[in-house]
Amino acid sequence: MLIQIPPSSACREHEVTPESLYLSRRRFLAGVGGAAAMAALPLCAQDASVYDDVEPAKAPAWFDAKLAGTRWRTVTAGDESITPFRDATHYNNFYEFGTNKGDPARYAEKLRVEPWTVRIEGEVDKPGAYALEDLVKPHALEERIYRLRCVEAWSMVIPWLGFPLSELLSRAQPNGNAKYVSFETRLAPDEMAGVRSGFSLIDWPYVEGLRLDEAMHPLTLLAVGMYGRVLPNQNGAPLRLVVPWKYGFKSIKSIVRIRLVAAQPKTTWQTIAPEEYGFFSNVNPEVDHPRWSQAHERRLPSGLFSPNIVPTRMFNGYEEVASLYAGLDLRKNY
Repeated sequence: MLIQIPPSSACREHEVTPESLYLSRRRFLAGVGGAAAMAALPLCAQDASVYDDVEPAKAPAWFDAKLAGTRWRTVTAGDESITPFRDATHYNNFYEFGTNKGDPARYAEKLRVEPWTVRIEGEVDKPGAYALEDLVKPHALEERIYRLRCVEAWSMVIPWLGFPLSELLSRAQPNGNAKYVSFETRLAPDEMAGVRSGFSLIDWPYVEGLRLDEAMHPLTLLAVGMYGRVLPNQNGAPLRLVVPWKYGFKSIKSIVRIRLVAAQPKTTWQTIAPEEYGFFSNVNPEVDHPRWSQAHERRLPSGLFSPNIVPTRMFNGYEEVASLYAGLDLRKNY
C-alpha cells in the first residue's frame, strides 16, 4: 500500500468487509436479512487524502453529497500495492483524445462533463434519459480496489468509486428478450482531438458490450470516481464501466448510452480486428495475443532498468466469475 501513516478517518483492517463476504453478498443478504444487513456493514469517513499525491479536483455537488456515505474498501486487492495516482491518470488509452498514452491527460480537459445525460434503451420496461445526478442518486457508492489488466500486457491496481451495474439494470427492468448490454461513449468531435484525426481507423462512437449475466455479476461496476475523488476526464469521466476480469478496453469510458438487446452487439475493437479482440476478452494467460504473449504483465510503475513483471492470472485473479463460462471454449470465445 502507498499509505504510510493513515489518518484517523481511515478504515482500520478490522472494519473492512472481507472480500469473500462481499463477493458472496447475494447469499449473505438472503441469509441475514437483505438491505438491513447491508445497512449494518461498516462505514467510515475517508477522502483522497489517504492516497499519496492525488491531484485535487472540483466535484459536482451530487458527488460530494454521495462521498460522505461511501462504503470504503468493500473489495480489496490483498497485499498488492496501489498504483500511484499519477501513473493511473497519465498512462491511459482513450483514443478519442489521441493514440499516445499521454494524450488523454493532455487533451481530455476539453471534454465537457456537466451536464451529462445517460440514455437507457432497448429491451427494458423502464427506458429513459437521465441526468447523471439522478441516475446515481438511488445508489450508495462503494470503493473497490481492482486490478486492471490491459490487453497490451501492462496492468495497474486502482481504487474505484461506484456502484454495481446490476442495480441500475434492475431498476430499468430488462424484459425476456434482453440477452446482451451495449454501451456507447459520448461522441464530441469539437472536444476530442483523436476523433478529428484523419488517421483514425475507428468508426466512432466507441461501442462495447457484455452478455447480460456478465453485466449483472456483482463485480461489474459503474464508476464515478477513483482515489477518493471524482473521476478525471482521461479516466472516463463522468461515468465509466469497470469489469475487472476482462481486458481494459472492455471497460468503456464516458458512457452516454446503455442499450439492452437480444443479439450480440458489434463492438468497436472486435469489428476492427476480430482475430485479436474477441467479444469476451477475458484475461487469459493461456491465450496469447497474435503479436505478444499474455502470460505475464508489466505492473506499473515499471522502469526500463527495473521492470516490474508479474504473472498474469486467469480472469485477472477473479476466479469467482468462472461459472459464467462453464462449457464455453475460451480459446474460441476469447
